[in-house]
Amino acid sequence: MEPAQDGAPLFHKGAGLNTLVSGLMIGKFRTAAEAAGAEVVEARCCDAALAAVARLLKEEGAGQDGRTTVWADGPLRSMFHPELLAQMLPGLVLEVTRETAAAAHAGITEFDYGAAATGTLVQDASAAAQRLASTLPPVHLALLRADRIVADIGAALRQFDPVRSAFLALVTGPSRTADIERVLTIGVHGPRRLIIVIYEPEASHAR
Repeated sequence: MEPAQDGAPLFHKGAGLNTLVSGLMIGKFRTAAEAAGAEVVEARCCDAALAAVARLLKEEGAGQDGRTTVWADGPLRSMFHPELLAQMLPGLVLEVTRETAAAAHAGITEFDYGAAATGTLVQDASAAAQRLASTLPPVHLALLRADRIVADIGAALRQFDPVRSAFLALVTGPSRTADIERVLTIGVHGPRRLIIVIYEPEASHAR
C-alpha cells in the first residue's frame, strides 16, 4: 500500500468523532512541524510507513557510494524481519554505535509522542542508540504513530514516568544555529533535514 499523498488526511469522511479529532490533531501537528522546518509524510499503515522510509532514503542516495542508514530499535522496526529491511533499505545498519551513527548518512528513530501545538517530537532517549541515531547523521527520519499526537508538550511529558525515563529528547525541526549577527545555519550541530513519518498502526498486520 502506498503512503498517503502529502496533505492527505489519515481519516475518511465517514469517520467517527474520535477519528476526526485525531485527524485534526495530525493536521495541527503537521502545520507546526513544517513551520519549524521539518518535512511531514503521512502513511496509512505500518507497511506504508516502511515504503515511505524506503522512498525517502532512496531520494537521499542511501545505499549508494557507501551511504549507510542506522535504525535504532523500536516497535515498528521489530515488526519487520531484518532480511526484509535489508532488502528494502540498502545500506541499513541495525547496530547503532557511536561509530556507525557518525558514519551514517541517515538515522531512523521512533518517537513516543508528538506535541501538536509546536510540532515537537518527544522521546524516551535513555538508550544511547536513540540519541546517536537522531543527532549524528545529517538526515533524521522520525517515525510517529498518529494516535500518539497530543495537544502540547505538557500533555506529552505527563505520559512519562520520571523514575523510568532517565533522558527525554524533545525535537522541533532540524538543527538550527545562529551567530551573533543572527545568521541562521541549518545542520551545524545536528541533522540538516528532519522528516517525520506519521503512520496509523492499526491497519497493519503483524509480522
